[in-house]
Amino acid sequence: MKSNQNRRLFIKSSAIAVAGIGLGVQGFAENVYPKSIGNLDEGTRVGIIGLDTSHSIAFTKALNSPTAGPEFGGFKVVAAYPFGSKEIKSSFDRIAPYTLDMKNLGVEITDSIADLLKKVDFILLETNDGRMHLEQALEVIKSGKRFFIDKPIAASLKDAAAIFTAAKKANVSVFSSSSLRYTSGAQSLAAGKLGKILGADTYSPCVLESTHPDLFWYGIHGVESLFTLMGTGCKEVVRVSTADTEIVTGTWMDGRIGTFRGTRSGKSGYGGTVFAEKGIAQIGDYEGYNPLLAQITDFFKTGIVPVSASETLEICAFMEAADESKKRGGAPVSIDYMFERASLTRP
Repeated sequence: MKSNQNRRLFIKSSAIAVAGIGLGVQGFAENVYPKSIGNLDEGTRVGIIGLDTSHSIAFTKALNSPTAGPEFGGFKVVAAYPFGSKEIKSSFDRIAPYTLDMKNLGVEITDSIADLLKKVDFILLETNDGRMHLEQALEVIKSGKRFFIDKPIAASLKDAAAIFTAAKKANVSVFSSSSLRYTSGAQSLAAGKLGKILGADTYSPCVLESTHPDLFWYGIHGVESLFTLMGTGCKEVVRVSTADTEIVTGTWMDGRIGTFRGTRSGKSGYGGTVFAEKGIAQIGDYEGYNPLLAQITDFFKTGIVPVSASETLEICAFMEAADESKKRGGAPVSIDYMFERASLTRP
């Protein structure tokens, strides 16, 4: 009798589990995550601005998971403001379903950034549309809260500089980075695993979005990898562009050369090759969001930025210089010129 009861319980449990799988993301969230995060102590509450990107869902799942590791420091996403691009259709169409997903992950949805800021200690600015970042960042800066800005930091070098200038004036810590910066291969090579890096070739998908400079929308991933390895000090940029491929070559002030290949056809991927004093090595595969999230939560705790403003601004200048080189038929364009054109002093 007891054996039959156990068998019936097993069948019932299995049926519930299968039903949960059939419900997809919503069913998974309801069965694994709490309906509400509840009251957390001040100092660990994270808010998200922008539910028009898959990053918002992925970051929330990682931080709010019942099995979240100690590297995340107990930080939880407790509230989110959905918007978000209203002009880029591929982004706007995600807002409604992602808002539902966030509710199922136990996250409160707010009607404004101002309301969000009252409920959290730190901010993940995730809005996909970089053109909105300056306005949204200024509102966060006024609150005095530390925040992370997802790629791209802005849709122009000038806006990126305005964010850093306002943050510095208000003594608010902020940084921006692609998750590609924190692959273990890139980090170990940048730290000197094979000695000084003499050159690097990186690659990533490079989907274009008409509202942004060409590399800002998606090529930023491969460009960020390039700067992770090469560091700052790029002197000039040359770009060759076809319908399917971008080749952007940077010459550094010390004579080193680094290239970025952006792809729009064939099999896509992320990676690259490093040429160093002691050998030649592949960067290795993309390893997901968790390494970046660990950096973000450590930054929330300490206020120490892992990527300097000067490096992020040089990355923006590099990408804008690539557009200018394309306009000039592949002629070299100096990084200094890009800062001068934006009425900025190069850091």
